[in-house]
Amino acid sequence: MTIDTSSKSLSWWESITTKFNLTQVFNIKMNALVWSWLGLMALGWVMVMSASTSIADTYTGNSAYFSIRHSIYIVLGIFVAFLTSRIPLSWWQKTDWILLLVGGAGLIAVLIPGIGHEVNGSARWLNLGFMKIQPSEIAKLTAVLYISGYLIRRQSEVQNQWTGFIKPLAILGVIMALLLLEPDFGSVVVLMGAVLVLLFLGGVKAGQFFTLVAVTLILGYVIVTAEEYRLARLTTYWQPFHPDHVYGSSYQLAQALIAFGRGELWGTGLGESVQKLFYLPEAHTDFVFAIWAEETGLVGGIFALGLLTFFLAQCMTIGWQAQRIGHLYGGFICFGIATLFALQIIINLGVNTGLLPTKGLTLPFFSYGGSSLVICCVMVAIVYRVSMEIAEPDNDKTNDSKKSKTKTKNKNTDDYVTGFDTYVNEISGGRDAK
Repeated sequence: MTIDTSSKSLSWWESITTKFNLTQVFNIKMNALVWSWLGLMALGWVMVMSASTSIADTYTGNSAYFSIRHSIYIVLGIFVAFLTSRIPLSWWQKTDWILLLVGGAGLIAVLIPGIGHEVNGSARWLNLGFMKIQPSEIAKLTAVLYISGYLIRRQSEVQNQWTGFIKPLAILGVIMALLLLEPDFGSVVVLMGAVLVLLFLGGVKAGQFFTLVAVTLILGYVIVTAEEYRLARLTTYWQPFHPDHVYGSSYQLAQALIAFGRGELWGTGLGESVQKLFYLPEAHTDFVFAIWAEETGLVGGIFALGLLTFFLAQCMTIGWQAQRIGHLYGGFICFGIATLFALQIIINLGVNTGLLPTKGLTLPFFSYGGSSLVICCVMVAIVYRVSMEIAEPDNDKTNDSKKSKTKTKNKNTDDYVTGFDTYVNEISGGRDAK
């Protein structure tokens, strides 16, 4: 009896314990995804270090307090990412519904008095003492994993029946309702956007997809107008310097725009920001990019955006490669995670620059925050795992087995009609009969 020691077929624990194959366990391929991820975290540490000096010195007496804690979170994130990268995708696919329940349980826990930790009127955190965990970050990831697996398991039902389309939405509706009770409207927008992308790629009918888009927009309008503070943000953000708004609902945005204006082309110099001196609230978290633009100018801002764009391109490229060779689950995961990152980046930057109403979403890898950074690292590790599984050959298979497996995989790929195929076929008169 032979033991398959390939990283793809072994379980997470077996990959560590079987024959103590440390070469295999610690084998890390430094591809473009990894380098861009490390670059983002290094740049984020610089941002937090510079933006947090004043508030850290005032509240703790140590100007390096937040930068030291952020360093610890980075080390923790790298360690957790390493462990996550050792877990086969098959494990995530088998346990996605359990993970979704865990994410939902966390969202319920924050609503229980005495357990949930409230900050600025929102109960979004669980206080563990050494760090605060935001269950919404976990819920968004587990939802993407669940939908990705569901699209594979219920392919025919999703593409041909309304029940296959409605079932996952009913489950996610509960998750989104819990998010709104915190309240955390920003996470609802990000999660719904990722679900729409996955359903599109999963090949739902055009009528179903655009119906869902229309319903989402209507519900979004109702939710925004139902709360006075949300409506105030929506109606005042395009006039942040109006006398009625500048010291009220548009105060943060006005101060952020002043930071961008002071930065000009080359910036005021690293550490020389004026807005971080208690003019701009949340300078080291939600509005860290505004401080970075003030200190490094347009050049520094474009550099940071370029690095984020390159990172997102790597995630999508890996997803595209996985889908091309028939690894549809890995492809869905990559596109879902890339969408979570992209929407959160777009919303945060839109808020910082006044293109969107103020919303409390962190900027991935740049904003200060332990749970957000660690979960981001976990998502990167999962994408990296996809790149490993589509790149490494299965050494224990014979050539004939490889050919047979390739033929089967190609057949499955041909049978699975993705979103692009669906809409092209419907426009041309319906799906091609197979």
